[in-house]
This record gives sequence, structure tokens and C-alpha cells, in this order.
Amino acid sequence: MSKVLIIGAGGVGSVVAHKCAQVPEVFTKIMLASRTKAKCDAIAARLSRPIQTAQVDADNVPQLVKLLKKFKPDLVINVALPYQDLHIMEACLEAGVNYLDTANYEPPNVAKFEYKWQWAYHDRFKKAGLMALLGSGFDPGVTSVYTTWICKHFIPKPHTLDIIDCNAGSHGQPFATNFNPEINIREVTAPGRYFSHGRWVETAPLSVARPFRLPENLGDLTIYLMYHEELESIVRHVPGLKRARFWMSFSETYLTHLRVLENVGMTRIDPVDYQGTPVVPLKFLKKLLPDPASLGPLTTGQTCIGCQVSGLNAKGRPQTVYVYNVCDHATCYKEVGSQAISYTTGVPAMVGAMMMLTGKWSGTGVFNMEQFDPDPFMAALERHGLSARVLKKAVLREK
Repeated sequence: MSKVLIIGAGGVGSVVAHKCAQVPEVFTKIMLASRTKAKCDAIAARLSRPIQTAQVDADNVPQLVKLLKKFKPDLVINVALPYQDLHIMEACLEAGVNYLDTANYEPPNVAKFEYKWQWAYHDRFKKAGLMALLGSGFDPGVTSVYTTWICKHFIPKPHTLDIIDCNAGSHGQPFATNFNPEINIREVTAPGRYFSHGRWVETAPLSVARPFRLPENLGDLTIYLMYHEELESIVRHVPGLKRARFWMSFSETYLTHLRVLENVGMTRIDPVDYQGTPVVPLKFLKKLLPDPASLGPLTTGQTCIGCQVSGLNAKGRPQTVYVYNVCDHATCYKEVGSQAISYTTGVPAMVGAMMMLTGKWSGTGVFNMEQFDPDPFMAALERHGLSARVLKKAVLREK
């Protein structure tokens, strides 16, 4: 008998609710909560079985604690905004509830990926006898699991890692983001950063690019070097890596719009005075852009996200393995009413919760995905809609 509280009723929250409802043997009771209860009710009405809904402000710790003590969940799945991670972790500690999220904490006034704020909670969660699992989405999340799975089964001595996130889909809009516009634009406009021989190397935003041919004849895209949070945890927990990089694809149309918005100051995250009222330009822009949840019925094509690891195999010979997933936008929408970006984050959140609630992954303290056995997670992904494919060759080659 397991009870789970899902916080957040956006595109990812909707997918998590759908996927948890599909596994009643694990998720016996489900509550979906957000600042706007009507959003939760609308999602609940589309599910395969009844769930409870509630209104809660994820920034209000006493309010969160009150809800937790009333519902008494075994686990909180946090798919709210990254700014709210620490508040939800505090509430979980006070109420004695395990915790899971899909993205690391970001301070609202600085666009910065860093785990230090959440890693600092390790001793408190350990002392409380609770477990917190960080980054159980796709990237971060599945990318960490792919990395450790490759190391376990093919390359026990890894030297290089390249995470490649491509979206070969189209929604037909002049400019829109596939997940929360504020988080997406903060991420894309930040400096690039990669790990090389024991140190971090910083690059100007989107200044390093490569052509990339997707597998399975999905097309050719341009990928850009970025910094992503799982790099920090992977190089900490996977020994031997000499280099680790993260790449993401963007269309020229997207980048042209983004450059214009940057040039006119619309991507700023600091308040500006407008007729006596402080306004954060990026938050205002978010209100103008299409809601990512509205893109589901419009989006066609596939996503392709994978990890390429090179190193020495068990025989001491050089080897490269690429493990990836292809996810179809229209197929996802038909199943859960969301496009593949939300689907590829929501399914791993449900699977991570399943690992915790069934005891496949356990511990006390704060953990990242790569600290656990990848095999049960990979098997569950396969069963619940995100199959992995393996190529024993390099898809991204050095120039």
C-alpha cells in the first residue's frame, strides 16, 4: 500500500499522474496538488482511475506540511518549479516524507545549475531516516542511468561521456518552448560548461556547435554545447571520466527569435521598473508565449536523447557505445495528452518513484540517479513506454 503526492500540474505533472494511475499495484492512492486546483481537477478527470486533488502553494512550507500530515503520503514527487525544491524538501523533513524531483534547485535571481544546495540536505535526510532522489527525469535522470548501465555492461573503464538531446519534432509555432518557457530560456542563455581532465571549462552561450546525424534516419540537426546539471553529479559519482559534455539541438528559427529577445532585454531575470511596478522581463515573456501544455496536439516528429560513452571494455580494449531512446510526439499525446518532452520527463519520474516505493532503490540521505543499480530502472522504463536502443559505435565523432 503506497500513497504518493504529486506537486505540480503542468505538462510533466499530467504525465506523472497518468503513468502512476496506470500502476495501481504500486501507487495505491494518488493526490495531485498545485497552486491552481482547477488544473489538478482537469487532469484527474482524464485519468484511468480516481485520484484526489488539492490546492497548495509550494513556496509556503507550513501549508505544505499541513497537506502532507493530512494526506500522509509515503513519497512526494516534486514536478513544480526548480525554485521550489528547497521549500518542498523542508516540508518533507518536517512531515517525515520521502522526496523525489526531476530538476535541481535554482535560485530565482541567478540562472545557475548547482547541486550544492540540495546535497547540503544529505545529513538531515539521513538523520530523519528519509530518502531524497534528485533528478529523476530524462536529462537529468535517464541520462545518468544510461551512463552507469553502459559502464556496468560494456565499458567498466569509461573515459568520455557525451549526452546528446535532440528534438526532431515540430509544433508549427513561430516561437515556443517545449517546457516551462522561463526555465528553458534561462537554461539556453547560460554559459556552456564541460568537464575536462579534472577541471571545468566554460564557453560562451551556444558558441560551440556540431552537425549531428540522428540514428534511424531521423534527420540532421545542429547540436550546441551546453551545461546541464547531471554533468556535475556524474563526474562526482562515476570514477575515471576524463571528459563529460552535454549537447542539445536547436533550430535556426528558435535561435533567431531568442537572439532578438536577448537583444531587446526580454530574457532578463532581474526586475525592471515599469511605471512604478517592478517587472521581470522573462516572467512577462512567459505569459506571452504559448503554454507548453497547449503544444501537445500540434506537435509531430520524434525526440532522440542518448548517451555515448567511450573507454576500455572488460578486455581492456577501446570501445564506444551509444544508448538512446526515440519518442514520438503524436504517440505520447494519444496516450496521455502531452507531447514527448513532457512524456520523457514524466515517465522516469514515475519509474524513480516506483524504484523507491518497491525498495529496488533504497537508502537514507540525498542521492543522485547514478548512485543506484541501473538494471531495474532500465527494465521498468522498457515496460512503461521508454525503450532503450544500443549502438556499439560512435555517433558523435571528434573533429
